[in-house]
Amino acid sequence: MSISNRIIIIDAYNLFTRHYVAHPGMSKNGEQVGGIVGFFNNMLRLIERINPEKIYVVWEGGGSKRKRDLYPEYKKGRRPAKMNRYYDDLPDSVENRNFQIKILISLLSKFPVTQIYVEGSEADDAIGYMAKYKLSNQNIVVISSDHDFYQLISDRLIIWSPTLKSFVNTQKVIDRFGIHPNNFCLAKSISGDSSDNIPGIKGVSFKTLAKYFPKFSKPDDYLIEDFLSDVEELKKTKKLKILDKLSCIFEQNTIYRNWKLVHLDVNNITQMQVKKINEKVENYEFSMNNIGAHKLLNENGILNIDLFKAKILFKNLKAKGNK
Repeated sequence: MSISNRIIIIDAYNLFTRHYVAHPGMSKNGEQVGGIVGFFNNMLRLIERINPEKIYVVWEGGGSKRKRDLYPEYKKGRRPAKMNRYYDDLPDSVENRNFQIKILISLLSKFPVTQIYVEGSEADDAIGYMAKYKLSNQNIVVISSDHDFYQLISDRLIIWSPTLKSFVNTQKVIDRFGIHPNNFCLAKSISGDSSDNIPGIKGVSFKTLAKYFPKFSKPDDYLIEDFLSDVEELKKTKKLKILDKLSCIFEQNTIYRNWKLVHLDVNNITQMQVKKINEKVENYEFSMNNIGAHKLLNENGILNIDLFKAKILFKNLKAKGNK
């Protein structure tokens, strides 16, 4: 990826949740604030490392009606994020979580960061649209531990995984899964995604697909129809239970349905939602209110955020963005 023309897109709730469940930060007022402190400081470290021109922070918009209409069980029964606290007397609460998100949104608004929230959409669909279409000429680093974004990886887009603490590019996806990013969506449509309650074909894993269908590791787009045709060809020479499953019409319909659920494009967002995303991107403002940030943190007793460092980094960001 070129070092010029870089932007950062943050999967906001994903990054926030990672710090919220693990960071032990407390305010002087006795509130849990680990999500705020961890998110903001993590963002500053990424700015130092990536040296972007712009930053977009994309929040969840309440979930996708289109996906729920397609599959009502989508994301149902998801386990809440497991808390990893260093203390036992301060339980997780919806009130505190919402408090931290509210303060974080307000803090980010004091800096040259564009926050995007589109009601009725998921962050991954909004990010997918931005990466593929609206920002198609930019070099992008997506910040998320969500594997759904692996399908977007290309010569101009990589992932920073907070979980792996490393960048993920095409070769790393192939090395880890045996699947090329261009075919990651198809592989996931077949194997399913338990984290989103999307059932796949039982017994068919990424490893299985990579072993019997080498086209998955190639950069050429592997279409569902071509894959199913290859299944029938392989059945002529191999007797495998998974091939019988993959030949079943019911299972094939599952693959087509899952593709619609996991494919990041414009199929799960409306024209009105696209318009709102475009407006946010086009009206990117490089404003900074360091005094307001100090006041916000002081009022809420939040420590351990280096606003002096933030001021320097964001001033550089502002200067690059205004060129």
